[in-house]
Amino acid sequence: MGLRKRIFKVLVGVNKLILPSLVHKDPGQLNKIQKAILGWRYWTLINSL
Repeated sequence: MGLRKRIFKVLVGVNKLILPSLVHKDPGQLNKIQKAILGWRYWTLINSL
């Protein structure tokens, strides 16, 4: 596994511990900060795979 994937896997772990889960919320009802958090979590997850 490459260094980049390892870094993103660590980031995903940190996200799980620190950032709130937005699974049960409607994306259309989120405010800008929540949308940014959702986008960050998605981007790090996709890059870790």
